Amino acid sequence: MQRRGGKAAGGAAGVIPARTPAPSPSTRYRDIYDVVACIPPGHVATYGQVALLAGLPGRARLVGHAMSAVTDRGMPWHRVVNARGEISPRSDGDPGADLQRLRLESEGVIFDRHGRIPLARFQWRPVATGTND
Repeated sequence: MQRRGGKAAGGAAGVIPARTPAPSPSTRYRDIYDVVACIPPGHVATYGQVALLAGLPGRARLVGHAMSAVTDRGMPWHRVVNARGEISPRSDGDPGADLQRLRLESEGVIFDRHGRIPLARFQWRPVATGTND
């Protein structure tokens, strides 16, 4: 295996091409927050959906981490739910799930008897913008 600045077999210096740096966590969180801020009242989006719309496919857990780090009181964090339409339990035992449900219900979102939101009815479906000229 060659290392940056090291010697490859035969004495030639092996250089690994520089990689494009990954976006910083703050940049990724900002992209996530930009998406979440667009979810209208009375609708929800899944963690995976937010990740995809933020350009971070497959990063649903990152969305969860970003939601747990929200400090902006105006951020509609409560509109993000899991893929089953459920409020995800907090790993730290925080009672935020009760607040999340109350906020969603105050916006007209309903839960079935299993505590799930019918995504067919309440999931946000953003319309792609742009022109097809």
